[in-house]
Amino acid sequence: MVCEFTRCIWREETTAMGTGGMEISALSNAETCAALLDMLVENGVSNTKKVPALVRYIHWWLMANVSAEHRLDRSLLHLVEAEPVDVVVTLLRSAPSCDRAAVTMWRTIISSRRTAEAVLNVLAIVLGSWPSSSMCTSDGDETDVFALAATVALWKILQMLVCTCTLKTCFPKLFVHLLFQVFFSTVHMLEEVDTFWRECQKQGSLPTNANSFAVLTIKTLLRRLQCETVLMAMARKCGWDTLLNADTHHYAVGLLAREMGCACTALCCSTVCCLLELLSEEMCPWDLPAMAFLVEVLAYLDVRECGEDILELLSRHLWSECPEMRHQVLRGLVVLSKDPVMASRMSILIESLVLLLGDAYQEVVKNAITLVAFLFLDEDFQLPSPTALQLVEVLQPLFDNVGLEKPGLKSFPFHQDDSSVQLPSILIFNGVLMLVKKEGEKPLKPHVQQSLLPLFFRCHDENQGVAEASWETLLCVSEFLKRRDLQRRLKKKELWSFVECLLKKDKSQVAEYVHQALPYLESPQEPVQEAALRFIALEDLKNDISPAISCLAVQTCCVIKAAHRAPSSRLQQLRDWLCRACKTQAALRGSFWLCCQSSVER
Repeated sequence: MVCEFTRCIWREETTAMGTGGMEISALSNAETCAALLDMLVENGVSNTKKVPALVRYIHWWLMANVSAEHRLDRSLLHLVEAEPVDVVVTLLRSAPSCDRAAVTMWRTIISSRRTAEAVLNVLAIVLGSWPSSSMCTSDGDETDVFALAATVALWKILQMLVCTCTLKTCFPKLFVHLLFQVFFSTVHMLEEVDTFWRECQKQGSLPTNANSFAVLTIKTLLRRLQCETVLMAMARKCGWDTLLNADTHHYAVGLLAREMGCACTALCCSTVCCLLELLSEEMCPWDLPAMAFLVEVLAYLDVRECGEDILELLSRHLWSECPEMRHQVLRGLVVLSKDPVMASRMSILIESLVLLLGDAYQEVVKNAITLVAFLFLDEDFQLPSPTALQLVEVLQPLFDNVGLEKPGLKSFPFHQDDSSVQLPSILIFNGVLMLVKKEGEKPLKPHVQQSLLPLFFRCHDENQGVAEASWETLLCVSEFLKRRDLQRRLKKKELWSFVECLLKKDKSQVAEYVHQALPYLESPQEPVQEAALRFIALEDLKNDISPAISCLAVQTCCVIKAAHRAPSSRLQQLRDWLCRACKTQAALRGSFWLCCQSSVER
């Protein structure tokens, strides 16, 4: 009878199953069929290729026998223990929208901790394969399984699962792959997936959009693991809505990581291995959100255990074409640098960090300069001469925080003075001059010479920290250039005497100095702007052998005197006069106009 039953299953499987019906005419009694199936499974399935057929038969039997839904529990558990992949994938193919019989089977499968863990791991693999997984079962079937089908099954399982120990074990991949699915169901929803989702909605009250359902499943997962604090914090900060927007998805992922790090640290840290594996892929389509999550988790990790792997990973992504990825990587490196061992190993990144100081994105520059500063704190840090030259060149524009606006924004010098960039750039410049070896000094001298005037103007900065650092660095520059005359005046803090001495000694550089001074007329800081005006009006410049420079200095003196004397009612007259005065210096007209306007309105 068993042989006849087996032949009937295989025969009906190949003929009638595809049309949705199965009739075992020779063995029509339901209890007899169940008993025979139990006997078949208990004695061991001689051919594993038959497991998918048995799973489909169990599903069919449960659909036909509503009142005896637990009758085949033991047989199903035996099959799962033997071939978990076959059982899970076949059930997802047979009932992708998770009908009543499928729910019964999932409930049985998760009733045993041993089978539950194996099944959740298989579901996690399918979840992470967007839009579908083509896992092959032992019968050779490679029919695609929608990732959303696994999400529907998981959501049902989470509502039935009693033991959360298994859930904690499988949490990392389930959680990360669900986040992955939120993103791709937002940006890459194929027509066939959308059609499948509409069919799923007929089974119950599911969200209209698949990405919202993936978020609902994440919430259910966190709720089952008693992370209510995280759920409330994300809702309060509109994090769930932000997660559903492709442009802000990675920000929301970072926010979720921060909240989880505070409320459920162990769960948050358990995702690290999964994230590292994901980010190690050559073409990871979800790399930015994964990196955003990893960076937030770093604060809670013992980097002595996995710091090397993380450092290697971050180094590999440092030159990503995506500015936000560069920003996230640098944030991660800043966290790692707080560990002395990790900080010492980052010296190999100095050349890359120097290049990133010229990045067009302000946040990238901020983090890059912070890391360079950390490297200089290491007593064993050595600076190669070629890198020192590059560093001196790239640091000088940062004294004034010029050129840090993102492309697409209107960019002006001194759009904002940011001491978080200015101060470390000035201090690092000082450090370079101290660290550079004797043989590397000569190539640096022309570039160091160019820093004299910018540092002088920064000595007038409204930020006291920037002003003091500029004075100290200016003193170091004078020593590096072996200019004792300048050193003496700086030690007495006679800044204007320093400038006069500079102009007398370096007459061939006067035109360059004036060129350097002009942008400071547009500084938003009054003391810096006034220093620039006073510099251009110096007597030494008025008597300069160059007619253009002499004319410029004389005109500036006139503008300053007129501006201080003129009442506000004469503002327009003064502007007209200045325009006429600048006709011979058309290129400087904009600077003079701003100078006049600022002086009169004060």
